[in-house]
Amino acid sequence: MSAEPRTVPKYYLLKEQIRALVRDAAPGTLIPTERALAEQYATSRTTVRQAIGELVAEGVLGRAQGRGTFVAPPRFTYVRQLTSFSDDAAAQGLASSSSVLGVSRTAADDDAAARLRVPTGTELARVERIRFINGEPLAHEIALLTGPLPDLAEHLDRTGSLYTALREDYGIEIVEAEDTVETQLAGPDDVRLLDIEMGAPLLLIHRLGFTADGSPVEWTRSVFRGDRFRFLARMRGPRS
Repeated sequence: MSAEPRTVPKYYLLKEQIRALVRDAAPGTLIPTERALAEQYATSRTTVRQAIGELVAEGVLGRAQGRGTFVAPPRFTYVRQLTSFSDDAAAQGLASSSSVLGVSRTAADDDAAARLRVPTGTELARVERIRFINGEPLAHEIALLTGPLPDLAEHLDRTGSLYTALREDYGIEIVEAEDTVETQLAGPDDVRLLDIEMGAPLLLIHRLGFTADGSPVEWTRSVFRGDRFRFLARMRGPRS
């Protein structure tokens, strides 16, 4: 027996119509109000709101308090590799910067201890930052690092790059990394730190960094705005 054809939700049809409407519009162009779109497409404002909400989550549209809904700029393509955030941005001609929220010492919990192969309670360096591209907050990052790392805050301020500071000031070079990527929705802290809406899509990436002898020295939790980032993974198969 053949399956019954599924009915496409009204909001999805409207979403695709709005997508087509703004496809050739310049970034920053305001779109019609919810009321105007509801009248134009003979539907409810609830349906319009759901369609717009999904387009915002997909990075097609953006919203700003007091400004309205507008065509979003293209997403930044982030090539995840063994270089710093600033180096990755510079390679694409983008201006990156960071706001250091804190550099401190903290005791390793069970999870961090297992990842970094140290006893629970071992003192670790903790670096918390907001990462910006072209002045826009796009990622929140907390890095946990093994070793005493004296004067880390000063070295980080001087270099602007955690990996550079580790290499130049402590002789620690991360040559291999393992990234785990998940999705999650924005909570109150993400809203405050990244200037996004509650429930916005986020990419959660955990990175475990290793030195040449296979020792794990970095365990970093990074939350990226899902509406402003896309990741590119480049792989090469074995040669014959």
